Amino acid sequence: MSKAQTQILFDFAEAASAVSKLDEKDSKKKISILEKQIAAVNANIKVMAPGKRGRRSLKIENENLDHIQIPADEILFQKQYYSIGDVAEMFLEKTSLIRYWETEFDILNPMKNRKGDRFFRPIDVKNLKLIYDLLRRRKMTIEGAKAYLKSNGNAEEKYELIQSLEKIKKFLSEMKASL
Repeated sequence: MSKAQTQILFDFAEAASAVSKLDEKDSKKKISILEKQIAAVNANIKVMAPGKRGRRSLKIENENLDHIQIPADEILFQKQYYSIGDVAEMFLEKTSLIRYWETEFDILNPMKNRKGDRFFRPIDVKNLKLIYDLLRRRKMTIEGAKAYLKSNGNAEEKYELIQSLEKIKKFLSEMKASL
């Protein structure tokens, strides 16, 4: 039996008129009004689109490749440990998948407390980023990724080099577009 879905109603004209009525001095109020309305819309979307079980489609996987939210090294190394929920949120994956990758790959060694909660160090997050790249972007199998990591002792250095070259390429393409 399927649940009845409710329709999301969001009147952009009404929101714009409410914001425009406020003075320029009330910019904080404008921002808070918009944030509340966006939060309401996001809450409705979460209710209407519950998480699916099983494997995601390749189209969704390819869209998520560009949206992973791993902070820069300076920010990443400010904390000593990240919970598994935080790490899963960074990679837009489920915690069960992160736990599975931990059992499959030896380079992931999160700390565990007495309760059994996993806490990932920043180096584990960076290793997880390498594994994510091998499995999701390069489309390797788990066995292929394991073999690649074992055969290439400096795979992490190669990955860092590739990432820096991609940043340079992006910067140069932006400069070319601005000319």
